[in-house]
Amino acid sequence: MIRRAVIAIAVVAFAAVSPLLAHHSWPVDTSKAVTVSGTVTSYEWGNPHVMMGLDVKVASGTIEKWNVGGPSTTRMEANGWDKSTLKPGDVITATGYQFTDGQKILRLDRIVMAGGKEMFLYGRR
Repeated sequence: MIRRAVIAIAVVAFAAVSPLLAHHSWPVDTSKAVTVSGTVTSYEWGNPHVMMGLDVKVASGTIEKWNVGGPSTTRMEANGWDKSTLKPGDVITATGYQFTDGQKILRLDRIVMAGGKEMFLYGRR
């Protein structure tokens, strides 16, 4: 009876933790940083991840829509960010790691504002 109870508790604990582990696994290639420059179209300050939309003009003159994301608001606040750091219309250069499947999605590492100010997302530098 005790063995069944221990197994049941273990199964429930694993089921509860599995989504959390899967959620924090960004499918990115960390061996190659990608840099894009564009105009902020959205800035969503909220948990679990702060997200930004960027319009990036490519060499052909067309606009690519990129989604770029960072950590939680708490972690970004520790690096000097707040809900007014960016606004639609701001021009930034974003560096991060692109999704391995080629989607135009970056897990951000840092941005450079139009005035040259560099902002980090994962740890102070």
